[in-house]
Amino acid sequence: MKFLLVLLEAAAGGENQWMSMLPLFLILIVFYFFFIRPQTKKNKEQKKFRENLKKGDKIVTIGGIHGKITELKEKVIVVDVGNQQKLTIERSAVVMDTTDVGLTKK
Repeated sequence: MKFLLVLLEAAAGGENQWMSMLPLFLILIVFYFFFIRPQTKKNKEQKKFRENLKKGDKIVTIGGIHGKITELKEKVIVVDVGNQQKLTIERSAVVMDTTDVGLTKK
């Protein structure tokens, strides 16, 4: 609310007050380009990755569980973690593909 009052006073006060507001606008621009924009870009990439998962992909979950996808459903996936043990996890818990970070054996 105070911010709006300052803006209104600056508009009524003239050009000198706009110059005093310039650092604030520059800080907002820097925050956008260095913090907000990269985070939204990362979120979009993460969403696209989760939508493109397919059977047989090797993945890592948020909790650090490594496994291979054996079944895909709309909101959950079934992951084989070894020794014929399977876990059902949410799609949102998948963080990365192990082939991206070189964790798979060639």
